[in-house]
Amino acid sequence: MATVQPITPCLWFDSQAEEAARYYTGIFKNSKLGTISRYTEAGREVHGRPPGTVMTVEFELNGQPFTALNGGPVFTFNEAISFQIMCGTQEEIDDYWNKLSEGGDPNSQQCGWLKDKYGVSWQVVPTALVEMMNDADKEKSGRAMEAMLQMKKLDIAKLKRAYAGTERTSTAETR
Repeated sequence: MATVQPITPCLWFDSQAEEAARYYTGIFKNSKLGTISRYTEAGREVHGRPPGTVMTVEFELNGQPFTALNGGPVFTFNEAISFQIMCGTQEEIDDYWNKLSEGGDPNSQQCGWLKDKYGVSWQVVPTALVEMMNDADKEKSGRAMEAMLQMKKLDIAKLKRAYAGTERTSTAETR
């Protein structure tokens, strides 16, 4: 990749950096793999990886650069860090949700959040929800918030109805 970004997220994997980078670039449009670096004999006493195995993979998702590192099982992902995917349509939400949640942890799905098969957390968010939440009318934004908190995958139509005050959703209905 030709240009260096001032901030590039680095995702630490045990040994699946290349697999994960290929997986993510297959999901997001305008994405690509970049340079793949490999471990050498140098520093083997520290990294413990056989020479020639993948160390880092540079990749881009929708133009956002990332680095994936095979660093071993020392650190794992948790919900303290997540990536937001802003979506304009329900079709986008459904597409990202279905692809990223496949093989992930179904127990981690709530309020538009999901954990993928590598343990990375994603927020699949409709831009309409951001607009609703920022409305000066706290009653309307409160109804949207209440509806959102009852959903796993976010549903734009239900959010809009709750925001407008034409629908109240129950927990059983949205799960």
